This record gives sequence, structure tokens and C-alpha cells, in this order.
Amino acid sequence: MSQAQSTTQGVSKETIFQRADNAELYAGALIPGYSCGATFETQNPYNGQCIGQVEDGNANTVNKAVEAARETFEAGTWADLAPSERKEILLRWHALLVAHTEELAALDCIDGGKPISECLETDLPETLETIAWYAEASDKLFGRIAPTGKDALALIEKEAAGVVGAVLPWNFPALMYAWKVAPALAVGNSVVVKPAEQTSLSAYKMTQLAHQAGVPEGALCLVTGMGESTGQPLGLHADVDIVSFTGSTDVGRLFLQYSAQSNLKNIVLECGGKSPQVIFDDAYDLDTIVDDVLSAAFWNMGENCSCGSRLLVHSSRKTELLTLLKARLPEWVMGDPKDSATKIGPMIEAVHFNKVSGYLATAKAEGAELVYGGSTPSMGAGLFVEPTIFDGVNADMSLFKEEVFGPILAVTAFETEEEALRLANQSDYGLAASIYTADIRRANRAAKAIRAGNVSINCFSEGSIATPFGGYKQSGFGGRDNGLEAFDQYLETKTLWYAN
Repeated sequence: MSQAQSTTQGVSKETIFQRADNAELYAGALIPGYSCGATFETQNPYNGQCIGQVEDGNANTVNKAVEAARETFEAGTWADLAPSERKEILLRWHALLVAHTEELAALDCIDGGKPISECLETDLPETLETIAWYAEASDKLFGRIAPTGKDALALIEKEAAGVVGAVLPWNFPALMYAWKVAPALAVGNSVVVKPAEQTSLSAYKMTQLAHQAGVPEGALCLVTGMGESTGQPLGLHADVDIVSFTGSTDVGRLFLQYSAQSNLKNIVLECGGKSPQVIFDDAYDLDTIVDDVLSAAFWNMGENCSCGSRLLVHSSRKTELLTLLKARLPEWVMGDPKDSATKIGPMIEAVHFNKVSGYLATAKAEGAELVYGGSTPSMGAGLFVEPTIFDGVNADMSLFKEEVFGPILAVTAFETEEEALRLANQSDYGLAASIYTADIRRANRAAKAIRAGNVSINCFSEGSIATPFGGYKQSGFGGRDNGLEAFDQYLETKTLWYAN
């Protein structure tokens, strides 16, 4: 399969969709001097049709990529450039990505079953902002001078860690690529990217464009394939300094094991969530916040680690809120992700569909009350789960405790502030939370009490590119994505001590 250089101007989404219909799309390893090998079919989650081929990488592929990344890092081809020079190249990359915005959005839509409107209006704009933000920040990082006596000078410097493995999830393919690659590259590391096997197409295109912009091929390598055949060798590789992983908590545990079994590389984890939305009795007019509640629960089909999947609502407001939610939910149209009217696409694959749909039966068996949805419509390839609400969910039920990663909202009533905060924290996870109240003192108390990395007040939000994103407890540790804090996970700290 050809790895022809990308053109300056991207193609239309209609062209991508036509190429997908003809099974012409492709993703594979991008490593200096490497020839791609065997492939497997990648499929459209909506209709199950083959849309192209993805290289089935292996440990040898990973070895080649890490060798190239290490050689480039040690040679200083990228790492030793002045920060202003790296910034210039990254901004050229950003300009190319802007030109290919529609193409990249269409690739994520057809590859991941994501609604095209969401890709065009949210994912790609945030992806582009991330690249530009870290490019601009790359020459604005400063070291420190430590206080000493007159006989010494102590400098505290930050320097690139070396070779970074970036292991991506399938739910936000382009955006998660940018979250990890942009800050790691900006400070001079060499990066080996491993996208999810289900969604490799946009990563392939973005890497091609980076090389076209002037990022050395060895400073940004791509490997594709299954987790067991490419992700595991990357985690075990003794010449990788850091692995930054976003995905399930179970796989995150594996990367900790890989580190222990190899070179004790740093592992940065952003894993699962079971985020509460807490609606107090003094919340503003519920009609003004219902869309935020729905977005938290059903945005990206609930395939979102910060998904507000637990709705904790004061008993005096529950009936009104459920009425409003049920009235607004018909606007969340299920259908072909290529249709701009679609808000709910299919689950990513059959294995995940079976997991999510299984919670429908489990919730009923455990005594939860179905108040909306609950069906699995037989449209497309049959991977749809209707946006669903269950009421009467208590803390012992699976819907309360386990991450579903699908469009199912669990409703639990509470009576007091103390009970609400106890329920909010009654989770193995601590990624995000939302609080709705008209009392600023209560908002402050609740925000401080909830054990989560991101707490939004009277809205649902993950913050912006300027604010760090990450969680407590089993939601992850080792660093934060976004903000200047993201640089820390890709840097080593060095003290230089000069004696006079």
C-alpha cells in the first residue's frame, strides 16, 4: 500500500465517504526506511462494511519505530532545535491540519461511528487548538535558579525525557492524538504513536502531515495493530522512557506491569470514570440546565471517560427533572453518523455493544426502573443502544458502580447535602463531576469535597486546553493532559550546581 505524501489541501468529506464505500482507506506504520507488512480489514461501525486496510504490526514493527525514535533523539535532529524552530514547524503542521480539517473529521466519523457534526464542530476544532496551543507554548517554558550562598549557583532545568510511547483510545481518535503528541513533541521528545486498532485512519493522516510540515520522520513514528501485538511490545520496550496511555483501567494496569517487567519506565494513565452530576434542591431553573445534563450523559454515545453517567438529584426535584429529560431526549436522533442530523451513532464494535447492552438486562434484574429508552434498534449493523434512563439506582447496583461507556444514565435520589457528597464519592473512580446549585457557598463546599480531578459548577465541562485534565483514584495518575501541566509528564528535572 502506498504511503504517498499528503497534498497541501485536504479532500472533502464526501470523497472520504466514497473511498470508504470502495474500501480504499488505509493506515499503517510510518517509520523511516520501513516497508509495511500484512494488514487487516477496518470496518464502518454503522453498517459493518469494510472501509479499508490497517497494517497488522508486531514486536518487530515496534522495535523499528523505537530504534528510529531513539536514533533521532540522540542525534538531536529534533531535540536540539531551538524551541522557536520547533514552534515554527509545529505551526506549519497546524496549518496543514487546518487545510485537512474536513478530511480528518470524515475519517473519524467513518472509522469510529462518530456523528459527523460532532467531529466537525467539536473534535477537530479542539484538535487544531491543541496543536497550535502547544506550538505557541513551546518557547515559553523557563527553568529556575535556586537560592544558594554566594559560593554557588544552582540552576533547575527541564529537559526532554527521550522516547515517548503514546497509546491512544478509540473514542476521540484525532483529539487524543493531539493531546499527547503535541506537548511531547513541543519539548523535544521523539514520539511513537500507537492508535487504537479500531480507529487508526486519522492518526495516519496526521502523522503524514507532521512529516510534510518538517517534523523528522524519526521524531514522530506511527505503529498500527492490535494491543497485544503492538501496544504490549511498546509498553515492554526497554528503550522507551515514558508511556502515556488513555483507555480502560484494566489495560492501564497492564502498562504498569509492563513497566515493572522492563525498565521501570514512567507510566501516565488516564483511565475510566463514573462521574456524578449532582443536582441540589436549590438548583437554577431545571429547564436551563437539562441540555447540559443530557450532554454529560449522552455526548459521543456515552463513550467518554468523563461521561456524567450518575445523576444524583434531590428528591424534591427528581420528578420535574425526569419529565424534562424525557421531553428533550427525542432530539437525540439515532442514525447514520454521516448524516448531519445524527446525534447518536453506533457502538464502536460488537464486543463493546454486547457489554453496553448487557447493562440493560442487568439493571432491570437488579431492580432499577426503566423510565426512558432501553432498546437496541436493529438499524445498520445492529450496534445501536438507545439513549436510556434508569431511576431508583442504589449504590449496590452495577449501574452505580461500573463504567458502562455507553448511553445509559443512572438516577439516584438524595435528601441531604451530606448524602449527596457521600454518594458522589462512593466510586472507585474520580475523573470528573458536575454540581448544580444557586448557593455559591454550597458549590464551593461540594467542589472541595468531591474527589475528582475536574469539577464543573452549574455546567458540564472538561475545561479548556489551558486547564489540566485527569483524575483521582482509579481514573489514573502520573500526569495530566492539557494545560502547561501536560509538559511535566514528558520532561525530566535536572539540577546544575556551579561552585564559584
